[in-house]
Amino acid sequence: MYIRQRQLENLEHALKRGKVVVIYGARRTGKTTLINEYLKSESEPYLLVSGEDITIQGYLSSQSIEKLKSFIGSNRLLVIDEAQKIQNIGLNLKLIVDHVPDIRVIATGSSSFDLARSIGEPLTGRKTTLIQYPLSQLELAATEQRHETDSRLEQRLVYGGYPEVVLLQDNREREQYLREIVSSYLYKDILELEGIRQSAKIGRLLQLIAFQIGKEVSYTELGTSLGMSKNTVDHYLDLLEKAFVIRKLGGFSRNLRNEITKNSRFYFVDNGIRNALINNFNLLELRNDAGELWENYIVLERLKRQEYVREPANNYFWRTYTKKELDLVEERGGQLHGYEIKWGKAKPRPPKEWSSAYPDASWSLINRENYMEFII
Repeated sequence: MYIRQRQLENLEHALKRGKVVVIYGARRTGKTTLINEYLKSESEPYLLVSGEDITIQGYLSSQSIEKLKSFIGSNRLLVIDEAQKIQNIGLNLKLIVDHVPDIRVIATGSSSFDLARSIGEPLTGRKTTLIQYPLSQLELAATEQRHETDSRLEQRLVYGGYPEVVLLQDNREREQYLREIVSSYLYKDILELEGIRQSAKIGRLLQLIAFQIGKEVSYTELGTSLGMSKNTVDHYLDLLEKAFVIRKLGGFSRNLRNEITKNSRFYFVDNGIRNALINNFNLLELRNDAGELWENYIVLERLKRQEYVREPANNYFWRTYTKKELDLVEERGGQLHGYEIKWGKAKPRPPKEWSSAYPDASWSLINRENYMEFII
């Protein structure tokens, strides 16, 4: 069963002659599936290659215009999977789009930090970037009725949205699959591309983050717990974000002296990965972290929506030293929008400090009654 990916439409729109579309995303989130679905409707000759192939690496790292032209031949679309494996890929892609008439290029990478470093400057003005997340409710909504969505909400909070996990029918198989991702794929790019050997400490760092969803994180405290400097903690967290394991939100501040801005909050790109890291797949009624799972789910579904409908925003949390807070603040179109995310039935009012400091900003409560409107 194929669940239509929202990035398919964006890929079709972005893929133009003389341009490169770069697709980032964690392993197993469906980048190859996305490409294959696109190619089903491709009318011009194309070349699909893998950057893991040593022969392909030789051609696409050559920096030889004639060699690159010969490799592409009469094809009008070049698709490179795992492009981060190819040295100087950005410079070679620049040579291709500059010297091969009417060529279009798709390049995928399972992490952004190495591919972005290689592609960024050479392809300035020549590329569009798409991020492929695990399946979103925006995509799943096209395949199910509202009552089905509600009945599957607990499953998504516990097991997440990796395509294979969504399609599996047995929870034990879901758990086994997620544990396999954590043990075999989660840190692979970081370990390979950065030469880091402390995979155990990276795993322990993620476990500590997993218990602090929705809370400000102290790099110093994490460093003390792990026996490393706060700068090393900062570096590892940055790599984990660029490998699409976590997402960071900084504190928003513009008017008040007592607004918290120095610390950050972290969310997992997928709830299932978070639960696999702490080895807890219990039902919600047996857990004390349902609120944290809900907040993580809503924040990431909102970020997916921003990416897929191409509605970018600056995202923050907001908190004062007197503990007044908003879980998510979006700055888009010159306007501020504040959101409080609640799992239970409580219906708080907007903090007076928020309304006073930002009288033109909106405020909304996101709960189980209205969340679908917010994320799709």
